[in-house]
Amino acid sequence: MSDTVRLDKWLWAARFFKTRALAKKAIEGGKVHYDGARVKTSKNVELGALIRVPQGWDLYEVEVIALSDQRRGAPEARKLYAETTESTERRAREAEARRLTNEVMQHPLKRPDKKQRRDIQRFQRQPGE
Repeated sequence: MSDTVRLDKWLWAARFFKTRALAKKAIEGGKVHYDGARVKTSKNVELGALIRVPQGWDLYEVEVIALSDQRRGAPEARKLYAETTESTERRAREAEARRLTNEVMQHPLKRPDKKQRRDIQRFQRQPGE
């Protein structure tokens, strides 16, 4: 454990990104917020800081509880931060909403045949073409 760690290194060590280059790209793109503000890659992480990190469909909001610039296993990486309860609840709600949306959508059992494709194209054509 070290005294000061750059934000990109900490995000990489905490396993939010596979590479430091990806962490740097997300920070520079304004995706990662440190205490509610956009910051530079070289920002030193402090204990107790609140970091918002996007991960696919989810947005993690974590509090820094330990510093490390070395990437270790996932169980050790989880000891570097604590996710806020609001973040956990929001991610659960959004995951449930995505699940329900996918259940409602009806996917075709097979691809349309030639006649069905022609019917679809005829239906989609604008009047007056």
